[in-house]
Amino acid sequence: MQPDIEKKREALAALCRRYGVKRLEVFGSAARGLDFDPSKSDFDFLVEFEQRSDLPPVEQFFGFAEALESLLGRPVDLVERKAVEASRNYIRRRAILRHAETVYG
Repeated sequence: MQPDIEKKREALAALCRRYGVKRLEVFGSAARGLDFDPSKSDFDFLVEFEQRSDLPPVEQFFGFAEALESLLGRPVDLVERKAVEASRNYIRRRAILRHAETVYG
C-alpha cells in the first residue's frame, strides 16, 4: 500500500466516520505500490456507504471524494464497490477486487 495512505490512516478513518462510509479500499497502483508515481498517479478507492446517513447521497459521495483529495493532496477516483461487483467485465472486476486492500471497515 502507498505510504501516504498508511501515514494518514487515522485521518482517513475520521473522514469515513464523518461521511458514513462502511468500507473503504484502495486498488490500482496505490495498492500495488510498485508502479505508483508520486508526481502523477492518483488514488483509486472502492467505497461502500452505510445505508443510513444524515447526508444526501450526492453530498455523501462527492463530499467524501473531495475530502479525500484534500487530505491526500492528489486526485482521487472513487468507485462504489457494488458497481464493480455488478460489472459485466469479469476480467476488470476480478482484477480490482482481487488486489483491493482495506483502508477502513
